[in-house]
Amino acid sequence: MSRLDLTQPPSLAAERLSLSYGGTTIVAGLDLAVPERAFTALLGPNGSGKSTVLRALAGLLAPKSGAVLLDGRSIADRPAKETARRIGILSQGPAAPEGLTVLDLIRQGRYPHRSLFGRWSQADEDACAQALRLTGTGALCDRPLDSLSGGQRQRAWIAMALAQETDILLLDEPTTFLDLTHQIELMDLIASLVDERGTTVVAVLHDLNQAARYADHMVFLKAGKIAATGEPGQVITAQVVEQVFGVATSIVPDPVTGTPMCIPRAKGRRAGRLRGDTEGNRA
Repeated sequence: MSRLDLTQPPSLAAERLSLSYGGTTIVAGLDLAVPERAFTALLGPNGSGKSTVLRALAGLLAPKSGAVLLDGRSIADRPAKETARRIGILSQGPAAPEGLTVLDLIRQGRYPHRSLFGRWSQADEDACAQALRLTGTGALCDRPLDSLSGGQRQRAWIAMALAQETDILLLDEPTTFLDLTHQIELMDLIASLVDERGTTVVAVLHDLNQAARYADHMVFLKAGKIAATGEPGQVITAQVVEQVFGVATSIVPDPVTGTPMCIPRAKGRRAGRLRGDTEGNRA
């Protein structure tokens, strides 16, 4: 049964959005409505515009034309701090000053909620403690960020985004640098934010099967345009995957979740070996 409620107008949307870098158009005429209190996955080949769209949704990239709307009002017309209280973003490969500790980084997530001369409050302290707990980074809080492994750093950055306490969270390839265990933990965390807190999440992902397991809604991009959009069972088809990625696949039910599972078809000598192994196992 679908968990999406598409009857409500989306808080976050793009209308006829065109985006460019250095005079080169990356996205043209994009219309996108982000479902409320759901997990939306942005997928597509490298260079399809996924990260560019995510930055625009956060108000970090000005449109060439069209608009990003937050509660029906253009983000461009809102003060940056006001937008930051509603939308949190974790970009790909974020950087921090040398020597910054994990706790210092997480505290930066409270910036949108504080006035210029406002004192550190109990609400700030509670938000940071909750972010540490959710990401399992409590034991790392006094460590310099640059002393951590890639996976530990990624969890620290995610903790900072959680401390921001926004109702919309944008994540650009959040599982980068994480081993399998921490990938699963992070995806479970994202799902729990949606299910238990009603957070609206949009994440750029590369793993189709992982996205199918966790996402409520999927958007496939190709060359800056939407190629397919809908629930995993609707859009993960052999035809769509080949259209978007140029790869022939078989789609079967995931044996654990029942969601669509994409199995690429091998080519050449490897395919012959696999067919031979299969036939041998059937004998």
